Amino acid sequence: MTNGGGTWRRGRVRGLLRPGSTGRSAAIAVLVVAALLGSAYVLGRSLIPDRPHQSATGVTGDPNSSRYADQPPIVPTETEQSDQDGDRSAPPEAGQDGNTSDANGDSLFGAHSTTGDERVALTFDDGPDPQYTPQVLNALREFGVRATFCVVGEMAESHPDLVRAIVADGHTLCNHSWNHDVALGKRSPDVIRADLLRTNEAIRAAAPDAPIVWYRQPGGAWTYPVVSVANALGMTPLHWTVDPADWEAPGAARIAATVTSQIEPGSVVLMHDAGGNRQGTVEALWQLLPELTARFELEALPTDRT
Repeated sequence: MTNGGGTWRRGRVRGLLRPGSTGRSAAIAVLVVAALLGSAYVLGRSLIPDRPHQSATGVTGDPNSSRYADQPPIVPTETEQSDQDGDRSAPPEAGQDGNTSDANGDSLFGAHSTTGDERVALTFDDGPDPQYTPQVLNALREFGVRATFCVVGEMAESHPDLVRAIVADGHTLCNHSWNHDVALGKRSPDVIRADLLRTNEAIRAAAPDAPIVWYRQPGGAWTYPVVSVANALGMTPLHWTVDPADWEAPGAARIAATVTSQIEPGSVVLMHDAGGNRQGTVEALWQLLPELTARFELEALPTDRT
């Protein structure tokens, strides 16, 4: 019935009404019924929801759902679910890849990524670690450089002596969450607040008088809630401008080359003194510090509220 142009179709329909065309009419009637049945089948299929696509690994739905497979699954409590259901006015949260931004297009939600002046800040994440943190401290001490250490709460609790050593050398401390939960920003404000407070308590147990005015989100996975909670607790969110990806252990030469090629006045450099084999970072420091101290003023981030 849908084959050919409109004129042909109208001519065949008129043929059903002409005398003497009974056989031909019966055949055409069969075709009409078959076409109607086929249309009904297609219509019925269109009313059935599509099944989720299944990948080769058996994961259905969002292909990014396994991005943080190393993290425990997020199961909202009744309070968290109520908060999520009830609050529809909050700004959108940042995706873990940083592609989502707030209403002003800021994917960092106001987190600082520069020092704000000509000075350069070296920052070290995930410690303190009994093997690598003392080596980093030794290199910094040799060149008279003060840096900022973003410490993980459970590491501070396990190694309070290293927290005290960091403070004794004049370095700044930064809260880096309790156990480096990359998905922390997606949890409820109450959960975020409890995590940050627990970390501060572990730091202050080791160094009671040390100011804690900076917070760095694991993975740089900033969201509106985590920035808001950090600010409410008196901590300024801290991002970075130079990332040599030393957490991938590319070797001292590559780490040093990346830093020297990207650093400029006001840079915040991200490096690690824990979380894996950091010997390459230690060796890179000995290569970097002579050049960096000749080119820039290297200083710890200030300990007053920024």
